[in-house]
Amino acid sequence: MDYRPLGKTGLTVSVAGLGCGGNSRLGLGRGASTEECVAVVRTAIDLGVTFLDTAEAYGTEAIVGTAVRHYDRDRLVISTKAIMRAGDKAEAVKERVEAALKRLNLDYVDIFHFHAVDPSTYDHHRDVLAPALLKLKEQGKVRHVGITETGPRDPEQKMLKRAIEDAPWEVIMLAYSLMNQGARRHVFPVTQRRGIGTLLMFVVRNIFSNAAYRASVIGKLIDQGHLDRSILADGDPLGFLTADGAAESITDAAYRYARHEQGADVILFGTGNKDHVKANVDSILRPALPAPIVERLHRQFGHLTGVGLDLPGPVKTT
Repeated sequence: MDYRPLGKTGLTVSVAGLGCGGNSRLGLGRGASTEECVAVVRTAIDLGVTFLDTAEAYGTEAIVGTAVRHYDRDRLVISTKAIMRAGDKAEAVKERVEAALKRLNLDYVDIFHFHAVDPSTYDHHRDVLAPALLKLKEQGKVRHVGITETGPRDPEQKMLKRAIEDAPWEVIMLAYSLMNQGARRHVFPVTQRRGIGTLLMFVVRNIFSNAAYRASVIGKLIDQGHLDRSILADGDPLGFLTADGAAESITDAAYRYARHEQGADVILFGTGNKDHVKANVDSILRPALPAPIVERLHRQFGHLTGVGLDLPGPVKTT
């Protein structure tokens, strides 16, 4: 495993982080037992993963708490989140944090995020709710304060563009992938300058693993004028990623592309099958893609906004 600082938090984290939500939710999405879900988390930790991200909305906090019980707490970085509404008062923050700690069976959480913050509610989160979270930080219940975007509903990252210029956010979670590269231009330069830690989600989504869905999305982008039809000349527009052995699969290439982006701290991966954990970690730890391939990705897809930000659930290919 490779490790790196998480911004200026003082935390050292594994570059591969286990995301406990998404379609899989550690296996809950397919009806796995608690024991099977716990085994996914422990498999990741045994491979050197020290960053675990969960959330109230995922329903996996208790599983994470059970999974980490027999490990050295000091070597793990545990992140959780809660969705707050525009009408919530500051007192609600304390209630949500304490409820999360109870589900996790922990005395403190390393990072507590306001989850999926819409641009329209950002001021309320910053001005009303964040001060309550800072008080909990002073009490030692929260070590660092974070905020996450709602990628599918804010593809232009309007909220994050404001948040990365503001106190008190120490860590952000954002959508980034080889077909959704906006953060490379308007987020990472600022987070690097200000020392804000970054957690990358939506790195791998259905568009990379489902060929029929990918063809449907590409077709719509061509029809809308966002991509030139010539991109289909060689068949699959992402086929060049695996040509000549550059990557083992498109998913492998997607993980490696994000991992080696300047400004990327933790690459989140999710799975409900412990046998898949190592494959994901191995991809994240492989060398950067060849420079000509990265340049082609930037040239062909760098202008796109919000592609591949599908919410959890079945995909439609028509």
